[in-house]
Amino acid sequence: MRRTLAAIALRCLAALAFATPAAAQTGFSRIEAGGMPVTLVYPTAERATPHSFGPFTITVAPAAEPLPGMRRLVVMSHGTASNALAEHDLAARLAAAGFVVAQPQHRGDNAEDSSAAGPESFRRRPGEVSAVIDALAAHPAWGKRLLLDRVGVHGTSAGAITALALVGAEWRMLDLVRHCQAAGDRDLAFCYNDARTEEARAARRARFEAARGVPDALLGADIRASHGGRDGRISVATVAIPAAAIFAADSLAGITVPVGVVTAERDGMNPNAFHADHLLRSCGTCTALAVMRGAGHMDFMSPWPPSVAQAVAARMAVGAAPEPGFDPAERVAAQGAIVAHFQRYLAP
Repeated sequence: MRRTLAAIALRCLAALAFATPAAAQTGFSRIEAGGMPVTLVYPTAERATPHSFGPFTITVAPAAEPLPGMRRLVVMSHGTASNALAEHDLAARLAAAGFVVAQPQHRGDNAEDSSAAGPESFRRRPGEVSAVIDALAAHPAWGKRLLLDRVGVHGTSAGAITALALVGAEWRMLDLVRHCQAAGDRDLAFCYNDARTEEARAARRARFEAARGVPDALLGADIRASHGGRDGRISVATVAIPAAAIFAADSLAGITVPVGVVTAERDGMNPNAFHADHLLRSCGTCTALAVMRGAGHMDFMSPWPPSVAQAVAARMAVGAAPEPGFDPAERVAAQGAIVAHFQRYLAP
């Protein structure tokens, strides 16, 4: 009985420490971890004001002192050739709910450098997230402010591959090749990502076709190798507009932590039929949190300045333009569902 009461008391104290005043502002700072810049977003009492970073304007208090108390960490993994700013509004919503959010800029797959985009980045991203958690645990200021026995992860688009690997799923190049052999003409953005000319797409198509009809056992060890990155500290995840066709169904079935899934109704880059539906059908602990009605893939991004939207849409083969008539309230509701998922499974 005494142990039960003590446990209840400890949970109550943790909840009080985690509580965030309704008037809390959004703190913003950056650290280095694992050779990457990492953006930190967190609750603070200092006044937030608009600040511009290139075409992005966000309301934050730079280098502000965090609110006192121990807090839970959510690490966000961005999409291919993206960055932290394109998902700042979600990070700010999580900070307002009391979380500290870490947003690493993945090496070789970000808005400044996409030279390693695709499988090379997919392989190393989970380790980059683990390195961020390690760095924060050892950080002289943040290490004493974070409860790191249970950590959350969110992945957007290709970042979903990061998140799913961190909670136990494994992918193989073989699964990607077989998927693109069967559905490449209907999943162009995923199968031909960064193949911007017809010649480049033809060359990639030829590589896919070279493996057609070849028994799996006769293919090279590199194409059959499994890639993952399970981190036992990750106890809950969310994914949005996910890339998931790279995972075999039996691998997704092995996930045991709660994973919330947000989709865009008109996702032309990661079509739901091949990605989100496959994930929800295969993973028993995955649940649909929200479907953004009338939304395209990029409508999840916020802020998403028109100049950035136009440049990204021009660079991608299909599905990257904002959907006409999309109601941003759908995105706000989806962000709220993500926050609620972490509140349910992670806090305090």
